[in-house]
Amino acid sequence: MHGIGLIGLGFMGATHLKAWQQVPRVRIAALCNPSGRHLDGDFTDVAGNLGANDPLKLDMTEVHGYRSFDEMLADPEVTVVDICTPTHTHRDLALAALKAGKHVLCEKPMARTSEEAREMTAAAREAGRVLMPAMCLRFWPGWLWLKEAVDSNRYGNVLSARFTRLAEPPAWGLGFFFDGAKSGGALLDLHIHDTDFVRYLFGHPLKVESAGYTKVSGAIDHVATRYHVASGALVYAEGSWAMARGFGFRMAYVVNFEHATAEYDSARLDNPLQLSINGEKQIIDCDGPSGHLAQMTHFIEALDNGTDPSIVTAEDGVAALEICEAEAACAAQGKPGAP
Repeated sequence: MHGIGLIGLGFMGATHLKAWQQVPRVRIAALCNPSGRHLDGDFTDVAGNLGANDPLKLDMTEVHGYRSFDEMLADPEVTVVDICTPTHTHRDLALAALKAGKHVLCEKPMARTSEEAREMTAAAREAGRVLMPAMCLRFWPGWLWLKEAVDSNRYGNVLSARFTRLAEPPAWGLGFFFDGAKSGGALLDLHIHDTDFVRYLFGHPLKVESAGYTKVSGAIDHVATRYHVASGALVYAEGSWAMARGFGFRMAYVVNFEHATAEYDSARLDNPLQLSINGEKQIIDCDGPSGHLAQMTHFIEALDNGTDPSIVTAEDGVAALEICEAEAACAAQGKPGAP
């Protein structure tokens, strides 16, 4: 049985807790929040931009509540630390948890900079513990389907691919998200999902061409990037949290194969994934566990097997940050860069 100690009790922390409750061989052992908020297990005032916002009330009878992270790390019932705190805190929390002998699941981005992420990765190797970034898009049903379709070459080679992830400014964690020095803006907190998935599909980009602007954080809050990939496919991604209030959130992709076109649109709630092929439009079944649940199940299976995760690794978390940093530099300088 794995005892989960979770730090960071906002929207993403609540999302993780809901998923952890469904993972076999796992129990919530401890929660940590220096402010003391939500340590009573009542998350009914927490909401976010994706997934079910049904109220969460966690039974705290057998769950320890800590305001001190060091005290949670000293708890022998905690074997895994799940970090859902603001990005700029990830490095120090992960290093302390690894030093204490805990395995670590860390929300994306893995750190504020690729240098910090490399330090975390080295610490995990030294400690002999698993560190996995929570890149949940690799586990999301519509994206799992796309990965298999690309790898199998079932519809021929990919000619072009476009990914979009657009949102209004985040209404939760305002102080953190709206300070680009801490959050990295939409580029790091939101767009990094698609950057990582582009690399997952097509390999590490040869170079990137990016343009962007700031609106709410002082960092890049809207970015559009072309990724030059080895296959020669035209690959683009656009990410933003600079949309006007009321826009909400939308994630989508259009991937044009030699013999078919796949289109995912989260705004189509009943049939988000459609395939145009042979003059017909097919609805692709996207039922399955959420990306959060699937990633946590994969993480626990790796611990049980005594192996590193195979779908996403700490090195992948580093690479995603390196590419995003190249995008930020390109957007600032106005010329392509090699990540």
